[in-house]
Formats: sequence, structure tokens, C-alpha cells
Amino acid sequence: MSGTKKTTEHLIKKYPNRRLYDTQSSTYITLADVKQLVMDNDNFVVVDAKSNEDLTRSILLQIILDEEAGGSPMFSSSVLSQIIRYYGHAMQGMMGNYLEKNVQAFIDIQNKLAENSLPNIDGKPFSPEMWTQFMNVQGPMMQGMMGNYIDQSKNLFVQMQEQMQNQTLGIFTAFPFTPENKPK
Repeated sequence: MSGTKKTTEHLIKKYPNRRLYDTQSSTYITLADVKQLVMDNDNFVVVDAKSNEDLTRSILLQIILDEEAGGSPMFSSSVLSQIIRYYGHAMQGMMGNYLEKNVQAFIDIQNKLAENSLPNIDGKPFSPEMWTQFMNVQGPMMQGMMGNYIDQSKNLFVQMQEQMQNQTLGIFTAFPFTPENKPK
């Protein structure tokens, strides 16, 4: 399911039998095909064939689940547990935004390295195999650079959380309800 890149958005319908139908190519596709759309940066949306409910996120999560179960997971059990703990937490929205910005920063670093450090081979961008070779050589330096970035990001997040906590305490000190004079 590769080929030339389409400029229009793929509409993929999911049927009750769990089959996925790509309306652009008029064919049934698999999760592997949807993954290829992601890898090719093709735009798509997955909707329930009956209700028209947007199922794109659940399909993407299914692809992640399959990848995580496939042998070399990206997320440790500890990280997944921490993410789960943020659901329903007051910081849930901030955590999603924080993760999204950090992933984008990682992508920006990767793109910068591809642009400046190494020339494209035959005018083609780096393939996953080329990145593997590069990381085998440059891994320790990259880990140090990413470690510094993560430390800075962590400090910024802690500062932001402390600032919000102080602002919240400042707001509530205006109310006459302190532990000593709480109404009974």
C-alpha cells in the first residue's frame, strides 16, 4: 500500500466485522496498511461505517499496542503506569501538551541532525535503517544531548507545577476558610 503520495485525506471506514475500507483506493486494508499511511505522512481519518464516529485515535492506539507487543517496546511498564496515573488528574491536559511538545522537540532535533550533520543519500531522507547505523555510532553523544534536554524539560515542568500551586494557594488565601476557622 505504498506508492505516490496523495494530497487528499484518506477516508477509512471501519465496519462491524472490524474490517477497514479505504474509500480512496476502494479496497479493504489492514492495520499494517494504516501504519504505512502514518509512515508516509499521508492524511487519513478512520470513521465507524454506521455511526460516522471518529475512530482515528483508537486505530492509532491499536497500532501502538501492536508495535509495543512486537518485541522492542518504546515504553517501559513504569512509563505506561505513570501515564495512566495522569488520567483523571488535574494535570492531565498539561501532561498531554507536555508530551506532545517533547515529541515535537525530539522530531525537530532529528530533522536538524538530518539536515546539518549528514547529507541525504541520493536526495532521499534518512531511512530507519540509516538512523540505526547513525545511532550506533553517535548513540552515546545523542543520549547525553537528550539527557540534558530532558533534565531541562523536567526542571521547567516542576517550576511550572510549583508556580501553579503557588497561584492556587494565593487564590484560596483570600477565602476565610482556613483549617483553623473552617465552618462546622
